[in-house]
Amino acid sequence: MKINVDKIKLKIETAWNANEENCKTNCNIQDTVMYIIKKMDEGCIRVSYFSDGKWKVNEWLKKAILMFFSMREINVIEVGPLEFYDKIPIKNKFKEKGVRVVPPAVARYGSFISPGVTLMPSYVNIGAYIGEDTMIDTWATVGSCAQIGNRVHISGGVGIGGVLEPIQSNPVIIEDDVFIGSRCILVEGVLIEKEAVLGANVVLTSSTKIFDVTREIAIEMKGFIPKSSVVIPGTYPKKFPSGIYHVPCALIIGKRKESTNKKTSLNEVLRQHRLSF
Repeated sequence: MKINVDKIKLKIETAWNANEENCKTNCNIQDTVMYIIKKMDEGCIRVSYFSDGKWKVNEWLKKAILMFFSMREINVIEVGPLEFYDKIPIKNKFKEKGVRVVPPAVARYGSFISPGVTLMPSYVNIGAYIGEDTMIDTWATVGSCAQIGNRVHISGGVGIGGVLEPIQSNPVIIEDDVFIGSRCILVEGVLIEKEAVLGANVVLTSSTKIFDVTREIAIEMKGFIPKSSVVIPGTYPKKFPSGIYHVPCALIIGKRKESTNKKTSLNEVLRQHRLSF
C-alpha cells in the first residue's frame, strides 16, 4: 500500500505546532505516530534521502520519533534471561528479515536493517537506516537517525552519532562501500561519501578541519569526506593565549583505486598507506 506522505506529514506538523508533542491525550495523533514508526521500522520511509544530487532530511520524521517517546510508558522488557527497562521495544524477527545478529546486539524498534546485514554485539538506535550487506562490528554504535549505506564496514568500537534535536540538524550519513576503521567517531551530521576509507581513530565533527594533503598546497574542508578518499587522523598547530598546541584534524592522504573491486581495493589501500583498522 502506497504511503500518503503529504497527509501524514501534515498531521505531524499540525500537532507539533499546536504543542501536542505529548500524545497521551490525542488518540488520533497516536495512531498516526505509531503508523509512522512502523513504516520506518519496515524501511518504507526514512529520515534522510538522496535527491537532486544531495541529501535531504525529513524533519517531520524526527518530530514523530520525539512524539513516540512522549506517548510510550517505560516498562520491563524481557528477552530470555536478559531484562531491560525502557520505553521503546526491541527489534525482532531477524531470521525473517535475513539479518544475522550476534548476542548481545540490540536494535531498537523503528530502526531499519536491510537483508544481509551482520550485527556483531552492537547497538542500533531508533530512526537509523542500515543498507544491504553492511557489517556493524563489535561494540559499534549507530545513533538515532544515522544513515548507513550498502556494503559498509563499521569496525569495532566505532561511534556513529545520533541526532533528534535540534530538529533541523542533519544526521550522520555514510554512503555505499565505505570502510570505517576501529574507534572512529563520526558525529554532528558529517557526510562520508561513497567508497571512502577511514583509518583507525579518525574523529570527525562538523567543525573538525579536514586537510587534503595529496597536493603541494593542502585544501581545507569541513563536514564531509569526498568520494574514495583515504583518511587518517592528524594534528595541526593552533595558537592559544598560553602557547601553541596541536589540535586534532583529519588528513586525506590518497584515493581508493577504481581499477579493482571493492574488497581488493580496500586491502590494497590498507597495505599501501599502512592503515590500521
